[in-house]
Amino acid sequence: MFIHIGNGNVIRSNDIVSIIDYSIISSSTIMEEMMANNHEKVIGPEIDAKSVVITNDLLYISTLSVATLKKRASMISTISKLDDYSDELEIE
Repeated sequence: MFIHIGNGNVIRSNDIVSIIDYSIISSSTIMEEMMANNHEKVIGPEIDAKSVVITNDLLYISTLSVATLKKRASMISTISKLDDYSDELEIE
């Protein structure tokens, strides 16, 4: 499944390692170092940034909040757990 994380970025939900609040970055030296050391792997605008979506390969800065992204990820998780009854439908 895919998740729209804002700013025109759509990624595979399985690729997401973590979603963190952007405001935490300035209060954590480890997070600041991670962003600085991987600057070439950062995608998205820092203006109005609300969250950072971390994947194995890239860091996506999003203008969507962590709560919004969590809801989207949860919705995708729920959808993927639904049973598929499409084979039982008769097509006329």
